[in-house]
Amino acid sequence: MSDQAAPQDLVPVLGHVDDYLRFCMQYEASDLHLATAAQPIWRRFGNLTPIWGNAVAMTPEDTRRLAYSFLTEKQIHELETRGDVDFAYSPEFGRFRASVVQQRLGIDITFRIISTNIRSVEQLGLPDTVRTLIRYHNGLVLVTGPVGCGKSTTLAALVDEINKERQDHIITLEDPIEYVIEPKGCHVNQREVGTHTDSFAAALRGALREDPDVIMVGEMRDLETISLAITAAETGHLVLGTLHTGNSARTLDRVLDVFPPDQRDQIRIMVSESLRGIISQQLVPKTDGNGRAMALELLVNTPATAACIRDGKTYMLNGVMQTGKNVGMITMDDSLRSLYSKGLISREECESRAEDKQQMRAFFNS
Repeated sequence: MSDQAAPQDLVPVLGHVDDYLRFCMQYEASDLHLATAAQPIWRRFGNLTPIWGNAVAMTPEDTRRLAYSFLTEKQIHELETRGDVDFAYSPEFGRFRASVVQQRLGIDITFRIISTNIRSVEQLGLPDTVRTLIRYHNGLVLVTGPVGCGKSTTLAALVDEINKERQDHIITLEDPIEYVIEPKGCHVNQREVGTHTDSFAAALRGALREDPDVIMVGEMRDLETISLAITAAETGHLVLGTLHTGNSARTLDRVLDVFPPDQRDQIRIMVSESLRGIISQQLVPKTDGNGRAMALELLVNTPATAACIRDGKTYMLNGVMQTGKNVGMITMDDSLRSLYSKGLISREECESRAEDKQQMRAFFNS
């Protein structure tokens, strides 16, 4: 190939963000990155790679043009005054979580592709025990895991299950609204933080005055939100929430640690009584390179679980889960071992993600 021919073979910058998004949807990517001084990048099956190896790198002018082509005047003002803006973007062909930020080199645009069809509990491969957690009419169910592990997808499946089974009032508080939940048996209200309300805490305070039966809190990230969620769970509402924690013990430590020390004994008692269960999940790349498998830890609030929480002995929860398999409890390490035994994930992934690495090594060496 001559030097003169090379530029003609480069993939140019496309005309609109929608052109990239359609391409990402076609090839089942989960995220799209359009960044200054970089080629267009996507995340497929957990791996971040350039969409085309021969694409031109974007100039500051390119990313600015792409950003301003789909932002509203209000969002442009927010970007220029605050330096970042995030929101749900909904062209006619899909729904996306969008984030636009100013950085040293120029503008960066990131999209999370949201599947518009809500998958069921069966389709996600969630154990039947999760259904028992959402059949309560009060209490707290937490879905936890790192960013991009499918927490929103699991929450949407749980809310949709309630929507099909009951005649209740469901309120979802999200940032931004991801899955659009059409009413089936239930009356459903979806509120977006930043659009319909100032914060999760403000929305949760408002929700308690709206006669809800089920409240879904997109993110429990501060003392006020966590405190209100626990109070709502105690006063006769089923509360579903998410946290960015890796397992059940760390989730409970995070919930308790946001409170001042003088309140923790009381909060431990409240949580031990109101918690229904914790679903902790992570997505592990499959050995065949085609998608990711879900590893899932499930804690159910039995008398033994409640005693650990009340006494502040969260480090004992792993043992409780080991002995609680008869009520549907699963440890993360058992879930990883099961995926490995089925040939779905590699030994390296299994070992690197294990909570008890010594025990996992013993499993492989036995």
